[in-house]
Amino acid sequence: MPAPGATILGCAGPVLDRAEARALARLDPWGLILFARNVENPGQLRRLTGDLRAALGREAPVFIDQEGGRVARLRPPEWRGWPTPLDTLSGLPDAAAERYLWLRYRLVAAELSALGIDGNCAPLADLARPETHAILRDRCYGTTPAEVLPRARAVAEACLAGGVLPVLKHIPGHGRATADSHLDLPRVTAPRAELEASDFAAFRGLADLPLGMTAHIVYDALDAARPATLSTAAIGAIRKDMGFDGLLMTDDISMQALSGLLAARSVAAIAAGCDLVLHCNGQMAEMEEVAEAAGRLSPAAAERAARALAARRAPEPADLPALAAECAALEAGHG
Repeated sequence: MPAPGATILGCAGPVLDRAEARALARLDPWGLILFARNVENPGQLRRLTGDLRAALGREAPVFIDQEGGRVARLRPPEWRGWPTPLDTLSGLPDAAAERYLWLRYRLVAAELSALGIDGNCAPLADLARPETHAILRDRCYGTTPAEVLPRARAVAEACLAGGVLPVLKHIPGHGRATADSHLDLPRVTAPRAELEASDFAAFRGLADLPLGMTAHIVYDALDAARPATLSTAAIGAIRKDMGFDGLLMTDDISMQALSGLLAARSVAAIAAGCDLVLHCNGQMAEMEEVAEAAGRLSPAAAERAARALAARRAPEPADLPALAAECAALEAGHG
């Protein structure tokens, strides 16, 4: 049986039509991703995740971005609302901050698992800095590796306990970016030694997590010509220097930080060492272009994918109302 395609793809709306189902079966992505355009209510989402897996003929992982705060595809009144992390965490002692994040993401995982969603694009291990672009800053968990690393670990462990695969992002660090990579290509000019002691250190301490996502950022200290997603040198640093051997996906390949045709971007990302190309907007013509260019999972990527899926497990028993009450008490008491 051939390996799945080296892609994670989406769909256009809240219902998977027959033409989309046939196309996805042909493109055979390794995984799938949902966005707000795909969300109406719990029953509809359960049907959609079931239909997506049925189209592929296997229990493919289904991902979503459910950080809470500004980045939340599931919103009240159907699902819990959450404040943006940094503002809440800034008023909590370290142990309480870690506990709060564990509780928060264990509750998020319970909501996702009930919908058939078993991957969350979290935690972030990016460091918040004074110059961090507003698109990211208040989504971060702290300002130093000593703060961020255990907090990101708590998020990952909570996801796994709730039956959801965590995706570590944005490797090797988005905190120094002063531009929004959805729109422009950020450039980081800090020297290597400074990056190793700060931004890279947080990711190095989380190198055992099963999945990760690259940053569309140029790091002059790694490769002054190419963003990390498309750079053999940058992916080599992620693999060798940071020790990350999990399944590595690109950030959305259609973001404007990257230039050139989607096919060329996809080829370059795989050639640089990414395992999977993530494409998010659900436009079928673009997905066909990306899937053809990305090809199938390489043997090494297939092995990492198998390890990632082996980390997927049934949710552990939990008293969710009690966890919610404890989480609310910590949230109310911050500051």
